[in-house]
Amino acid sequence: MPEPELVSIALPVRNGADRLEGVIRSVLAQDYPSIELVVSDNASTDGTEELCRDLAAGDPRIVYHRHPHDVGLLGNFTHAARISRGAYVRWIGDDDRLEPACVSRAMAAFAADERIILVTNQVSYSRPDGTLATTAYEGAGLGSDDPVERFTEMLRLLNESPFLIDPLYGLLRREPAVGIPRRNMLREDEVFAAKLALAGPWAHVPEVLSHRNWRLERISGLARRLDVPSWQSHAANTLQCRELLRWVRDADLTDDRRRRARSAVLRMYARRQRRTIAHRGRKLLSMARLV
Repeated sequence: MPEPELVSIALPVRNGADRLEGVIRSVLAQDYPSIELVVSDNASTDGTEELCRDLAAGDPRIVYHRHPHDVGLLGNFTHAARISRGAYVRWIGDDDRLEPACVSRAMAAFAADERIILVTNQVSYSRPDGTLATTAYEGAGLGSDDPVERFTEMLRLLNESPFLIDPLYGLLRREPAVGIPRRNMLREDEVFAAKLALAGPWAHVPEVLSHRNWRLERISGLARRLDVPSWQSHAANTLQCRELLRWVRDADLTDDRRRRARSAVLRMYARRQRRTIAHRGRKLLSMARLV
């Protein structure tokens, strides 16, 4: 009987000593037999290093790496996957949690369909007020053999509920996880999701197998955390769609598929611009009432 393929769980962290142990325990409790946990510590200044080294000393499945200086949020995220050894890679946030069957259920989906590059699952989100949110995704477009159908479906989902599907925290084949280039920018996670949709079909496990914390953050605050110029927060829609159009231009698509993909990006841009203009209009009206 062949040995099960290694699955890497990539855990980027900075100053997570107060919340990290439960995350690590949930990874080590997976019922899948071949796991490594790669912790990439972005120059933490709290007790993260001591905690991780202590845990790694007690379990050989934990690999700990510490950056001597801050490499940025995205830099640490991608580094955690690049230094992993698994044929499959899954990121996990430093305050998330996995159910014990999370990896094994995803690996079963890979075994059932060799076309698949990514397996997502239903996620339970904890809101800041303590309530839980989860929404079942029932679409089939992301499993299509047509890359533009998958791409269009992903763009549609980006304008729907954020609780429907979370490709950045699914299980990926190693090649797309580390091979697709990423640019540090606002909404980079959405751009990467769209790139993954073009790269190959996905499968979805309609079970709550992971838990995440949901924080609503102002785009200006996110710009500071990503260390991108503050002006980008005023042009996020345009920059995102420009990056998507650049990727579509260079993708291995027929002319007809390229036209369809470009049209899907422009439709998304138009929807978002209308939403932005309406939001700004409401703010101006509210300010006028105060005068």
